[in-house]
Amino acid sequence: MGCKYSVGWRDFRELFKGLEVEGNPKFREHLNKYDVIYLNMQQFLIGAKHREITEYLEEEVLEEIREEYGEFLKRQDIGLADALRRIYAKTERIFIFLIDEWDCVMRERQDSEELQKQYLDFLRNLLKDQPYVALAYMTGILPVKKYGVHSALNMFTEYSMVDQGVFEEYTGFTEAEVKALCSQYQMNFEEVSSWYDGYELINFQHVYNPKSVVEAMRRGRCSNYWTATETYEALKRYINMNLDGLRDEIVKMLGRESVPVRTGKFKNDMCNLQTKDDVLTLLVHLGYLAYDSVRERVFIPNNEIMREFENAISDDGWENVMKIIVDSECLLQNTLEGRADEVAAAFDCAHT
Repeated sequence: MGCKYSVGWRDFRELFKGLEVEGNPKFREHLNKYDVIYLNMQQFLIGAKHREITEYLEEEVLEEIREEYGEFLKRQDIGLADALRRIYAKTERIFIFLIDEWDCVMRERQDSEELQKQYLDFLRNLLKDQPYVALAYMTGILPVKKYGVHSALNMFTEYSMVDQGVFEEYTGFTEAEVKALCSQYQMNFEEVSSWYDGYELINFQHVYNPKSVVEAMRRGRCSNYWTATETYEALKRYINMNLDGLRDEIVKMLGRESVPVRTGKFKNDMCNLQTKDDVLTLLVHLGYLAYDSVRERVFIPNNEIMREFENAISDDGWENVMKIIVDSECLLQNTLEGRADEVAAAFDCAHT
């Protein structure tokens, strides 16, 4: 079994022993009935180097499939979809596909539209209306890529940061979970909340960034953990496009306001950004903005992300905005410490 793909049979009863799913009537009906093909697209993209990713993927996966079903695959030049169709015709075996980071091609090959189309065509041929597919489950940051108004993979039900559906409570940690963790690790809940809360969904009004909460519990202090895994240069690039007056909207959100957004026209990639709404919608999917689907507005969710935005605008012509932010922080501190003269001087300066 490779780390990129796995085909074969194992008895998984022990894995689910004592869990709620074990009591489901369909549990035994489906247990150990399917081979699983797991594809980590990030690893394939790295491994392909200068080759076409789909060609490299087929070659690697077929090598392992032949170990299990080689007797049915006499041709050496057969493709992956054709091989699986032949296996199904001979054995009636059906497969579950788990595809992790499906969208890494869209994120890391932004300038190659030809490669993106080829990749989507490959996935459509592999998965759409194929008799050997029992289930295909894909994870990634971006929803399925659109060309025009259509999707090449329209057989999927999508759950995203714009519409989480039944998976709301699994988007991040819930408030109850974070309170329990704070009690267990002796952390101040209010401080943790100000740092990592803010993703307000329809049924769960308080959803926390799990990566950051885990790091805060492990290290015993709140800091910027999740955004440290990304480069804020990407955020700067989108903001500095200033499409349709985007900078004005960023300034409003830095002031703790929300701004309207239309998410429907976003093409689900990181290069075809034509309007302010495209950029704001992308920032929602990347986790930099929270989305209120009822009011259709976006906002900066918490202190962690607020600091990332402040880092992103610390230069490139944002000096006046940064001065306002610094002055506001000083005013707040002087107010809390009862420094009347400094507070009066700040208000006088603001009025002037």
